[in-house]
Amino acid sequence: MSFARLSRVIFSVGVAALLGSLAVSAHAQGVSVYAWVTVGDPRNAPDTNTGSVYGSVAEPFQIMKYEFTNQQYADFLNSVAATDTYALYSGTMGTDARGGIMRSGVSGSYTYAVKANMGDKPVNYVSWFDAARVANWAQNGATGTSSTENGAYTLNGATSGDAVAVNPGATVFVPTGSQWYKAAYYKGGGTNAGYWTYATQSDALPTAVTAGATGDGSAGSTGNFANYNYVASWNGQTGNVTTVGTNGGSSAYGAFDLSGNVLEWDDLNGTPGPTHGLRGGYYGYYSQPPLNLGSADHYEGAPSLEYPGIGFRLAAPAAVPEPSTWAMALAGLACSGSVVVRRRRAR
Repeated sequence: MSFARLSRVIFSVGVAALLGSLAVSAHAQGVSVYAWVTVGDPRNAPDTNTGSVYGSVAEPFQIMKYEFTNQQYADFLNSVAATDTYALYSGTMGTDARGGIMRSGVSGSYTYAVKANMGDKPVNYVSWFDAARVANWAQNGATGTSSTENGAYTLNGATSGDAVAVNPGATVFVPTGSQWYKAAYYKGGGTNAGYWTYATQSDALPTAVTAGATGDGSAGSTGNFANYNYVASWNGQTGNVTTVGTNGGSSAYGAFDLSGNVLEWDDLNGTPGPTHGLRGGYYGYYSQPPLNLGSADHYEGAPSLEYPGIGFRLAAPAAVPEPSTWAMALAGLACSGSVVVRRRRAR
């Protein structure tokens, strides 16, 4: 089933300034450093105009400046998935030209490497369970012995079924629906500042970016642009993921690609459930209408869903925990017929 077809179906089933300036890099242990931005203006009003009442968040928080990349995910896999007990790697990452990671070796000694020109592209073919395990790993120190099964989420080996609730005191987690929405669309600067329609600080439909030979978006980091509508063609693909941060301007809080590139998982309201949220649009949505690119639409998908247009970014409390724990945490849809996804649109 094509992702474009999937998108048309209704399915039944103050410290952060320094952190925000960090570039994506790696060190000897193969663990990536993540760039963060702070989302302030606590206790802001929700966006009642879309009919969803999303966006009100009681406390400041941080969210990743960029979507989680193939290089960051390969670092994670090399740290914890030599055996890959929890199916953190999807074979389609290797076989699909839009996927970015190759696996070598046999179970017990698997190794992972990014494809040429794909390290700085958003990881795709990742489920909510995969994102939750990255959060656990980061919270637990981001080392080869860090548990993926507890911390932010108590997973106990689950790779399908209902998503679990985020644990109290989690220090790295998948953002809630309102956190993601606020980071993308809120105008900032007060508690009643209002909301943009698109995460490029605009109410006008962004222009679709093209791509260079190595997958950089044509817009760079400014302007009302986004990667959608199958326009960013490169690597032999009509429409493809593009380098994070090269597809137009940021949200008001400085986060990029919240409109377009890949859909991103959110935790809805942070409670257990058979579906979790997917927001922001992806490289392949057509512009008539620009499905999921703006604030009025979102999807919900089974937490086990993996697809070429789905990725994620993580969030964290605004107050940075003690360096002994946080430094390490920072250092650091192939879909079966049984997968259930539901598209929701504001009425």
